[in-house]
Amino acid sequence: MADEKRHAEKADNGKEFEIPREFEVGASPEQVWDAVTRHTDGWQWPMEYEPKQGGAGPFNSVLTVWDPPNRLTVRSDDPDALPPFQTSNQLDYTIEARDGGARSWVRYVHSGIFVDNWDDYYDGADKHTDFYLHTLRQYVTHFAGRTAAFATLDGPVTSANGDALTAVGRALNLPDGAAAGARVRVQGPDGTTLDTVLDYRNDWFIGLRTDSALYRVFGRGRWGAPVGITVHDFAPDADAERNTADWSAWLTAVFS
Repeated sequence: MADEKRHAEKADNGKEFEIPREFEVGASPEQVWDAVTRHTDGWQWPMEYEPKQGGAGPFNSVLTVWDPPNRLTVRSDDPDALPPFQTSNQLDYTIEARDGGARSWVRYVHSGIFVDNWDDYYDGADKHTDFYLHTLRQYVTHFAGRTAAFATLDGPVTSANGDALTAVGRALNLPDGAAAGARVRVQGPDGTTLDTVLDYRNDWFIGLRTDSALYRVFGRGRWGAPVGITVHDFAPDADAERNTADWSAWLTAVFS
């Protein structure tokens, strides 16, 4: 009874949202399809899809469209499986070949229902969308078809502030004026130096790419959350547990 009441309250307070994006990328439709349905650990986080129309997806979702490599729609209307600020969530990918299949045009639409702090949740989802889709393009361009050892971690509660990403940038030894596209040597855990490309940088996120990994830094203080880091490690000897431990200790030291 309590669950039914909570679900009704969420539905009553909900408001629909839609976040559309379009982009081209130098990868075939098959490579993009593989990334969004199979190798999600290489650019977002590990997810499993039952490969058929009506199949099961993450967050107790259903694949309402499964048409490889052209169209994927996955939808969840289970409030218990979704984050507490959502009652409905849908992801839709349309993929079309360009240049004889050497490139792809992708239309992505994230939609659903947010409840409570709608403006903040929409703002967060909107900005995260750009970063995730950028990372998708990095993956299919540089690591297509490869499996990652995926690590994810959050910093201490003291990193939940608007200046946290600046502190992380300084700890990495990123030059203040370095912009996306610059080659930079950054300081990682245990004093290691990483030769990277700064592939993304704005007020909320930092993206670093080496020859064997993608490092993503999420400055979520704007939304009241601590700094997060994900490591997508494609090296033959990649160890997700080691990466989690090393970067957790590093991040804790930054905010100690």
